[in-house]
Parts: sequence; structure tokens; C-alpha cells
Amino acid sequence: MDLLLIHPPACKPAEPPLGMAVLIGALRQHGFAVQQYDLNLEAYLYLLAPQRAERAAVGSVTTAQRRALKHADEALSLLRSPASLRSQSRYETAVRHLNTLLALYGESGEKLTLGDYTHDRLSPFSLFDLAQVVQGKATTLFNSWLSQTILPCIVTLAPKAVALSVNYRHQVLPAFALAGMLRRALPTLKIYGGGGMFSSWRNTLRAANQKLPPFDRIIFGPGEGPLQQLLTQSAPDDYWLEGRQGEYLPDFSNLDLPAYLSPRPVLPLTTSRGCYWQHCRFCPEAESPTHPYGALAAAEVPALLRTLTQRYHVQHLHLTDNAIPPVTLRALAAPGALPPELVWHGFVRFERLLCEPDLVQGLAANGCRLLQLGLESGSQAVLDRMGKGTQLDDVIVILKTLKKAGIATYVYIMVGTPGESREEAEATRIFLEEHADLIGYLNLSLMNLPREASLLETPQAFGICEVALPGDDAPLGLYQRFTNEGWGRREARRFLATLQSAPKIRKILQRTPPWFTSNHAFFFSPNQR
Repeated sequence: MDLLLIHPPACKPAEPPLGMAVLIGALRQHGFAVQQYDLNLEAYLYLLAPQRAERAAVGSVTTAQRRALKHADEALSLLRSPASLRSQSRYETAVRHLNTLLALYGESGEKLTLGDYTHDRLSPFSLFDLAQVVQGKATTLFNSWLSQTILPCIVTLAPKAVALSVNYRHQVLPAFALAGMLRRALPTLKIYGGGGMFSSWRNTLRAANQKLPPFDRIIFGPGEGPLQQLLTQSAPDDYWLEGRQGEYLPDFSNLDLPAYLSPRPVLPLTTSRGCYWQHCRFCPEAESPTHPYGALAAAEVPALLRTLTQRYHVQHLHLTDNAIPPVTLRALAAPGALPPELVWHGFVRFERLLCEPDLVQGLAANGCRLLQLGLESGSQAVLDRMGKGTQLDDVIVILKTLKKAGIATYVYIMVGTPGESREEAEATRIFLEEHADLIGYLNLSLMNLPREASLLETPQAFGICEVALPGDDAPLGLYQRFTNEGWGRREARRFLATLQSAPKIRKILQRTPPWFTSNHAFFFSPNQR
């Protein structure tokens, strides 16, 4: 085996990881012997096994834990069955049972859920903590499973190299723990790190000339090209390798698709990388060297969707683009572009073309069941200041047009953007309440300011009077601490709580699937067949 690709825990086990599948497709296309290992799914299934959970339930068992242990198998089966869609209350009970079981694991300060993993005493952004985890001096709740079950399997497979794809902060500590075990067990093994988290650290690592033992190489951006170079020993000597765009069909073979926790199997697919808009002043990808924009030819996208559904006998697709390009939306709306049994959902901007009834009806006819839309604010002043390029008058028309066509909406809101006033925040509340009947699902959050957001070039223009980089104790942190003039973060956090409790808004939040949120929301939309 030339390479073993690993997707470490912990993130939502609702669908197979796309990044790993794209790498597998590219490398196999060039004749390399590669295999993929979704340790995220494996970890959840291992920990949720009823007998193992029972052994983890030491001491006095609460009533909730006793019920969860009793119904563990039933809950897992329900989440993997369309039967879960017949009753959202049964679905939510099953999710609650599984989360109760996951809470049995870990020492004080550790928390694993169906959505993430956190450790109060170890930071994924601290170089010291990462070194402790690598050396085995600090542990995670995954360590015994990794060392006793996974490490022997990898040793038996005897790959020439291992690459860990780390895309979320919740994966960092387990990934570094596994990398440390591999280094101790197989001193000559080549270990590579890549994925969204490593790419987000690019500027920080390069500026400090900071390497991350035990990784032999770190890849920023798309990994197809650098991995080919590494496997053919033609890579540059630089510790950090820069990836470039490529177009490859993801390969999901060797993955047990029905094993994922989803009412029906779902395949992820992206038709573009990066973002075509690139003007949002709070977004680190607007001018990111590791995420340059590139897209498949729009005319090829429907055929690609058909190919995946036929090859893997899966009818549900998740388009994971930062925002599906308008030209691609037009291709997906063309009459007969997709077979009637194919169903999909994905993220789009509030583009004016979505005001066109014929186009939206075409999307619905071709299987679009839900669109995720980043509104961010109900204040036009905030939208303009943030460079969203969104007009609220268009937003209202789009929401109405989508609802009439039977396409559900999942809308994202951020409170506490730099320079936001209480009056502007109130405008968001008013907008949501006035148009609550047009919004299917809702995500409300307090804004965190990425350390490479373009607005930081002129912070005073956004009402920021003080900015602080992550401290020396966590130099890999992704966000800046900032202080606003006037209305500050504390007030914004309080306002977010009142926003969540407003009756009309709370009603939208209550129908959002817990923990799995947008990954499962489209299954519960009224138009789902």
C-alpha cells in the first residue's frame, strides 16, 4: 500500500468525508495503491456499542442513562432508517439517547457529542498541548481505542505512508494523538498532515517557521498534487507543500455507506472550491492563498451527479460548495437535467437569479429540497458594511419564491458583527419575526472574527477600537479578540439569548434537527419525498 488516508474523530458521522474521497479518486486515477479509513465513524460506532457503553457507566446510573442504555440499539437503527422521519419526536429522542451514551466517556473536562469533541484542559491551538498529546503525556478519550484497536490494524496494513485529513478543530487532538502513536510504533513511517485545519494555520506556521512534529510534511490547500509528488519522491524539500486546484471524481468505494447515521445514505460533492464572491469582509477565504476559487464546468455538473448516484446506488446528494455558482444553478435547473429520483441540497448566496420563478421551479423539479443561505443580518447597513452584496428586498422575494416552489430554506444569522449597533441588531429580530413563515430552519450565532478577515486592514472603519491576536498559550487560534465602540460583545451575547427566546424565532429553532442540524434538516422538509 502506497498510502493510507485517515479521517480522524470527531465530527458529525452523517455522511462520508468528501476530502478523503477526492484524494482517493485522484491518487487511484494515477495508479497509486491507496486505502481510506474513516476513523470518525468507527469511533462513534465503537463507543455507542451497548455493551461497551454499559462498562463505561460506572457508579450510580441516572434515569436518563438507564433509558439510553436500554434503547441504544434501537436509537442507532432508527437514525439509519427512513422510519425516523415519520416522527420528529422519536428522532429527537434517539439523538438524545446517543448523546447521553457519549457523555459516559472521557475524564472531567472532556465532552463528546454527535457533533463535536471538546477538552477543557487541552487546546487544539496550543503548541505545548499538542506536543503533550503527541508524546502521550496527555490523553484523550479516544487514546485507548486508538492504541489497542486502530494502531495494530495500521501496523498490519503496513502502508508506506499515512496522511491524516483534519478539517475541524474537534479532530485536532485525536489526530495528533494518533500521529504520535504511529511515530512511536513505526519510526520510519512517513506521516503527512493536511485538510482545512492545517490550511487555516498556513500563515501562522510559515511566519514562525514552525513545524508540527510528528508530521514529516504539512500540505496546505488541495492535497492531490502534493501527495502525488510525495509518493513519487518528486516533492520540493520544503516542509510545507502548497496544493493547487484539481478536478477529480470522489471515490467512496470501501466505505460502508449505510453505516452512517442518516435516515437515508447521503453523498457529499462539491462543484467548486473556494468562493466565487470573495468580497465578504469577515471571511478568511476572500483572499485565501490556500482556497483559490475554481469550479467545474457548469454543463458537466448534472452528469457528475448522475454518475455518483448510479455508481453508489444513493439518491441523496449534499453539494458542499461554499456557495453553488449561479451558472451551475442554471445548469441544475434546466429541464430534464437530473432524474426524478435524485434529491439534493446545498449552500447558495441570496443571488438575484433566485428571484426568477421559472429557475427556482426548475431547481425544485430537479430534486432541490433545501437551500442553505447566509443572510447574516436583517440590517441593510450591516450587510453593506460586511461586503455581503445582498439586498434585503431581494431576500424577501427569494424566500417567497423558494417557499412557493417547495424548496425549504436554512438561514444563517450572525449577531455581534464589528460595528453593529443595538438598532441594527433589532432590525435583524424584526426581519426574522416578520418573515418567520418563509424560513424553514435557522442558525443563530455570535460572530467570531477570523484572524485573516480583510476588514482587519482598516479596523477603525468598522468600529473596532482594539484587536488582540490569540495569546502565546494558543498561537494557532483561528480568531481575533476585538472590542467594539459602543455596543460590545457582552451586549451582543445577551441580545442573542433574547433573539433565541422570541416566540416566532424559537418556533423555527425548535424544528431544526438537534446536533445534526443542516445535515438532516432537508429530510424533514415538507417537500421531501
